[in-house]
Amino acid sequence: MLLYEFDADPSAVINPSDLVQPIEGFPEIMVSCFAKETFDRLKEEHTTEIIESIDFANLKNPVYKITLEGVDIGLVNAYVGAAGCVSMFDYLIACGMKKLIIFGTCGVLDKHIEDASIIVPTDALRDEGASFHYAPPSEEIEVNVGYFDSLIEYLNTHNVSHTIGKVWTTDAFYRETRNKMQRRKDAGCICVDMECSALAALAQFRGIDIVHFFYSADNLDTECWDIRSLENNEKLDEKHKIGELALGFAVHIANDD
Repeated sequence: MLLYEFDADPSAVINPSDLVQPIEGFPEIMVSCFAKETFDRLKEEHTTEIIESIDFANLKNPVYKITLEGVDIGLVNAYVGAAGCVSMFDYLIACGMKKLIIFGTCGVLDKHIEDASIIVPTDALRDEGASFHYAPPSEEIEVNVGYFDSLIEYLNTHNVSHTIGKVWTTDAFYRETRNKMQRRKDAGCICVDMECSALAALAQFRGIDIVHFFYSADNLDTECWDIRSLENNEKLDEKHKIGELALGFAVHIANDD
């Protein structure tokens, strides 16, 4: 299979550094989420300045900087899907990003996980394509390397309930069949997303830190799919609190370094 032809050569035909050079004063730590409404609310709650713009063929995505408790933090709305998401953050690494805290929705494979509650993944099953260009082939990849314990401690300190387990990362959410879902559950997965394993591979390849967690949305563990709070405009207050939690954790780890 072509995806098993991993090439560890760090130099490609087209590199992020061919498009952008390190930006003076660029925040080393960034916070990102996928939902536009949640991102917009975070941006509106804080004083921001635009420091860069990522231009894809049909999209322009501004990158912002905010300052919290004396810590400069980058803020950007993430692209959905492994390929675009990884490409965007590979570009931001070239700008100067060294740590990323990212959060977004996931579908739950266990109906007992409460809607809009936090899930912290330990490992991700690699059912997408992008990660195989950044890491040797394997079924799983470790997530939250170097920061899992500190994230759990932070959540416990702030009395935030959470669930821990594996995530199934897939490119094709319209092809999450019942048989596939059961096999992923048997492998220990409690939720499903579209980017986590690819971002973990990016972190490993580029030597940066990525902290990735979810808030649960739709429930796949039913006879009929239950959309719950998957829509971006559902439970906005709860999602905003999770965003502020991510910003707080960014300040926390910045002060620990």
